[in-house]
Amino acid sequence: MNTTTPAHVADKAEHAPKKLAFWPHGWWRLMEFRIGILPLPIYVLAGALIAGFIASGKLPGEISLAIVMFAFFGFTFAEIGKRLPVLRNIGAGAIFATFIPSALVYYHWLPVDVIKVTTDFTKQTNFLYLFIASIIVGSILGMDRQVLIKGFLKIFVPLAVGTIAAGAVGTAVGTALGLGAYHTFFFIVVPIMAGGVGEGAIPLSIGYAEILHQDQGALFATVLPPVMLGSLTAILLAGTLNYIGKKKPHLTGEGRLQPGEHDDMDPKQEEITGHMDVTHIAAAGITALTLYLLGIMCSRLFGLPAPVAMLFLAVIVKLTQAVSPQLQSGAYVVYKFFSTAVTYPLLFAIGVSLTPWDKLVSAFTLPNIITIVATVATLMATGALVGRWLNMYPIEAAIVNACHSGQGGTGDVAILTAANRMTLMPFAQIATRIGGAVTVTIVLIVLARMS
Repeated sequence: MNTTTPAHVADKAEHAPKKLAFWPHGWWRLMEFRIGILPLPIYVLAGALIAGFIASGKLPGEISLAIVMFAFFGFTFAEIGKRLPVLRNIGAGAIFATFIPSALVYYHWLPVDVIKVTTDFTKQTNFLYLFIASIIVGSILGMDRQVLIKGFLKIFVPLAVGTIAAGAVGTAVGTALGLGAYHTFFFIVVPIMAGGVGEGAIPLSIGYAEILHQDQGALFATVLPPVMLGSLTAILLAGTLNYIGKKKPHLTGEGRLQPGEHDDMDPKQEEITGHMDVTHIAAAGITALTLYLLGIMCSRLFGLPAPVAMLFLAVIVKLTQAVSPQLQSGAYVVYKFFSTAVTYPLLFAIGVSLTPWDKLVSAFTLPNIITIVATVATLMATGALVGRWLNMYPIEAAIVNACHSGQGGTGDVAILTAANRMTLMPFAQIATRIGGAVTVTIVLIVLARMS
């Protein structure tokens, strides 16, 4: 017998969840579905607008178009990499965002206008260093000041030991594979640890040309492929270490270099909580850029690379408590913004304008690959072992050493992105800039004495 009464039916109807209309609630759900940071409708609109501008033959070179275009392509390639089985666990997002655009340029599959706008904007604005300045200052101001200086002093030990071990192992492997000890050491192993292209391969090739009385262009073409493939190897291995760290958490500090270290602002915090005055965020951004400009001035006066000078200036600012806690919080927001919103667009721009695909592919011979992988793996493994002996997290020490084999500042960004440890950028800059400069200087002195 049915006991349901009209009153019961009315009561159920009143308390039943109402089906929300598509507008605006369904639309809002679409806006919260993201491709990277781009809401899906905005992503589709941005793609349509870029295609429309290309079809019209008038792709504007203004900053607004460049930002939207970099975000569209950068997050597209990164999302593809992040969704691939297995590869997503070893940094495929960073690899795809950097190297697929490079291949598309080489094979002429990317529109000429996109290449021109990207290359012109990247080289004229040099916004790679805007990114590095913001990341370094935000990272340092967020560190625990009591352990900051200890970390900077400690990191030189695994870096130096790793460089020596990698040089010995890499040369031995290359020699065993028939490449010759001289060629392996000077033209494969050393370029990997020279500090990238602008600060490594170029001065190295100039020095080689003067000492050996050979054409600098030909020498540069010889040393560049190991730089590129070494950086790719470091990215893959750093992504692998990130995966290992998730399986064996006792080996990693998740971006912290030493046990017992803590950050004033948690680098894993996804949401910015509490009151945040926008003027503090703006002030922190200007502070970061001013420190970088001061770094450029130090470079001109004393010859120290601008990012390294800026790094030490930021350390002094932190240790002397020269900025207020509110400004430190603002620097953390700047750091989070750049690490979240700018990394993959920047990697796309780097891939298009600064990563020659043909140079990378030319290094893909089996003896070269084995030698390069052995060199980078030894550098990182030694860093992990020595770091652990010095009471540092082995995974973090290995990742910092990996940056010594990266493609300069661009390699640091890609390696730390693959490892999901952008907070290590200050230490990465030491490995890249100082480690690379010391390597190039010592090797050129040795070669000059041999010749």
